[in-house]
Amino acid sequence: MLFVILTTVLLVTLTIYFRQVYSRFRRYGVKQLKPFPMVGNMGSVTLCLSHYSYDTVKLYSAFQDERFVGRYEYLRPVVMIRDIELIKKICVKDIEYFLDRRVFLDVKVDPFFGRNVFSLTGQEWKDMRSTLSPAFTSSKIRLMVTFMIDVGDQMLKSLNMMIQNSETGFIDVDCKDLTTRYANDVIASCAFGLKVDSHTDRNNIFYAMANLASTFGFKELLKFFALDSWPFLNKIFNITMFPKSTTNFFKKLVMNSIAEREAKQIMRPDMIHLLLEAKRGNLRHEAKGAVEKHTSLGAGEELSKSMHNVDRVWSDDDLVAQAMVFVLGGFDTISSSIFLALYELALHPEIQERLAMEIKEHNAKNGGRLDYNTILDMTFLDMVVSEVLRIWPSGIVLDRICNKDYNLGKPNEEATQDYIVRKGESVIIPVWAIHHDPKYFPDPEKFDPERFSEENKHLIKPFTYMPFGLGVRNCLGSRFALCEMKVMLYQLLLHMEISPCEKTCVPAKLTANTFSLRLRGGHWLRFRPRQ
Repeated sequence: MLFVILTTVLLVTLTIYFRQVYSRFRRYGVKQLKPFPMVGNMGSVTLCLSHYSYDTVKLYSAFQDERFVGRYEYLRPVVMIRDIELIKKICVKDIEYFLDRRVFLDVKVDPFFGRNVFSLTGQEWKDMRSTLSPAFTSSKIRLMVTFMIDVGDQMLKSLNMMIQNSETGFIDVDCKDLTTRYANDVIASCAFGLKVDSHTDRNNIFYAMANLASTFGFKELLKFFALDSWPFLNKIFNITMFPKSTTNFFKKLVMNSIAEREAKQIMRPDMIHLLLEAKRGNLRHEAKGAVEKHTSLGAGEELSKSMHNVDRVWSDDDLVAQAMVFVLGGFDTISSSIFLALYELALHPEIQERLAMEIKEHNAKNGGRLDYNTILDMTFLDMVVSEVLRIWPSGIVLDRICNKDYNLGKPNEEATQDYIVRKGESVIIPVWAIHHDPKYFPDPEKFDPERFSEENKHLIKPFTYMPFGLGVRNCLGSRFALCEMKVMLYQLLLHMEISPCEKTCVPAKLTANTFSLRLRGGHWLRFRPRQ
């Protein structure tokens, strides 16, 4: 009888508790999908029934006339912003209310994740952003193009050898593996000054460690949302984002490289050199007008705004943390975007041929020379990459933490009171859903680079295309990422024709067991030498 009474009391208590927790939006007339105890609206993601991108589209599409809607990530209330003007206010006009991203790892427990420019908050973020932003201007990136080309030559040499050894004159390639190895070698060269050939030496230590650091599967997805909902778990269990072996490897690599360069007065225009210059306080912002705007929409538009020279002294751990975020952003995110570009071009041969013709024309005009100016001059290449990033944005949502109570206004015309986002609560901007909204991009599932032509790109409503984020907190490495994508596509399509094969996933469907962009059934395409 005592057990029955205690069980009944517990169940009643939990029922009242969950009813209170999950009534936050309903009390203010904010629309929401029905939450379930403990998991909130995360059930399908937690059970690997749906990819996170599809899950956000489901909520976004369920309430077409709302300015914003509610979502429960386990026990945490999160507001999804649907109204474009409100997105503009949050990301630009009222940015001081929403300057920071969610921080789900204790910086004392995991300084190499918590101290990078992605995770820092407040004035420290402003200072780190200002310190690093000169490293990502066009003048710095154009010096790294040679390193990218060398890596591309390695990749082409490996592909040609495999084709020569085949009896068919073509090969079927796991393109995600191919682009990951390419991206890995670009990071090794452009960031750390290392010569790595992951196509030949497939088990090299740099690739193994970068792969380990960048893996963001189901376990990491649950870790993210669990720590976001119950941050006290971080201190109790000393949870870190990276395995200790990985952080030790990259810390040793960065510090040894810096020590050697200082001792031997070595100067190589890569990320280690730029971090060293930042530590010395030698990085300075270019004069107004000297920063060359990239042609792609959404890339680096806010890079030079609100930036200032910083006298803060950064620790060695701070430098290693920035190197680690470069690995994170470069290894998986860029490689996925390049593969998905190859995938779309394979499925749309007429677009591939048009792009190949542009590449051949520029190659002939420049006498076979490829440099940064060539990349900037290629209009159709830019259109193709822009459309790839619309259909397949790696940042599925933008998340922001409210720094002080903020009035969002009424969610709809029927609501009777304003909704206040409290300090410490989150808002998300559904990038993927907006990129696939027919209201902003007609026939959104169609791969159509013409959306970004000179004649059409003015039709794109501001703040509806955001592959690199919005406002001053947009992606610091957007120019680098675009350049790397374009260099690889240039080299590959100059020499290779790409088509689907029997193992190609058609139509494309994302696998649900990872936060990353992975296709069900693998990432196979057919490569043959271009005639």
